[in-house]
Amino acid sequence: MTIAVTGATGHLGRLVISALKKHAAVVALARDPAKGADLGVAVRRFDYDTPETLPEALAGIDKLLLISGNELGKRATQHRAVIAAAKKAGVELIAYTSLLRADTTPLDLGPEHAATETALKASGVPFVILRNGWYTENYTASIPVALKNGAFIGSARDGRIASAARADYAEAAVVVLTGEGHAGRTYELAGDTAYTLAELAAELSRQSGKTIPYSDLPPAEFAKALEGAGLPPVWAEAYASMDVAAAKGALFDDGHVLSRLIGRPTTPLGDTIRQILAV
Repeated sequence: MTIAVTGATGHLGRLVISALKKHAAVVALARDPAKGADLGVAVRRFDYDTPETLPEALAGIDKLLLISGNELGKRATQHRAVIAAAKKAGVELIAYTSLLRADTTPLDLGPEHAATETALKASGVPFVILRNGWYTENYTASIPVALKNGAFIGSARDGRIASAARADYAEAAVVVLTGEGHAGRTYELAGDTAYTLAELAAELSRQSGKTIPYSDLPPAEFAKALEGAGLPPVWAEAYASMDVAAAKGALFDDGHVLSRLIGRPTTPLGDTIRQILAV
């Protein structure tokens, strides 16, 4: 069995490949194959913007993990091209990393994920939908700036966030790609334990030995701060809108589907903070 992974050089893709290559032959798919030279698997060029080349890149692939792209506004079209190419190449199963409650979420990211899910269901190719909740690293990546500035900022108010580490979601992808009985299933995936950003800041304070309060900002001000920290404007706006949605419960889930799927508890927030501080 040969399994291919799109977005192979990204954070999630690398984690999936590292775990997956212990179970199957793996092909990494990347826009720039040179960036995947250290993955230890075969790497093929895979550029969403040249859809005519995609079927050839998927030749000989039995299963495909389609990790959602990062070009907001273009993803639904890009994903449809990948699904069409997979069907043409004879791929037997597509697993797709979607979004928690993609069909009902208030998050601005929802429509592109929902459109991809619709395309998958219409394709005739067996599929598994992994509706990934929030990655804890999306927040802990801000820890160095928070330590420098003496505050952790956001716009989530007291919304509870059931996040999990990327490694947890990567393990779930490996489970469905290497196991049986997952075709046709949609999994709502999130962390076992939810927290507010104030609680995250309190845990950061405890572990770092510094007082790092949570500062809740108006969304526009938060987006401006994110842009000032180096995020592209479109993603700064997206992250700010996600916090607004989090305040309304969009990132909360207590179904514990992820931990049941991977057969262990999800990674606690404190562990991920500890890893960041160790670096």
